[in-house]
Amino acid sequence: MNKDTQTEIEAAVFRRLLKHLDDNKDVQNIDLMNLANFCRNCLSKWYVTASQASNTGIDIDYERAREIIYGMPFPEWKRKYQKQATEAQLALFSDRAK
Repeated sequence: MNKDTQTEIEAAVFRRLLKHLDDNKDVQNIDLMNLANFCRNCLSKWYVTASQASNTGIDIDYERAREIIYGMPFPEWKRKYQKQATEAQLALFSDRAK
């Protein structure tokens, strides 16, 4: 497989991941962190890092990256979809950090 084809496929997979996350807003970031050790915010940080490392000259800041990942400005997403973490979620998260 040539590099352009691989990049095209990887981009399609990434777009599908974002759609999947968008279609499943009930899955909270803490759930993602507890199960997979990454969340939407991690993806946003990786997006920033990738933009800085690219040769495009495009430097995307964290808030813009969050808007790309969340599909809307983060404060709006948080207001609409983020729920208070349960004690069980927080305990599991705390246990993972040990």
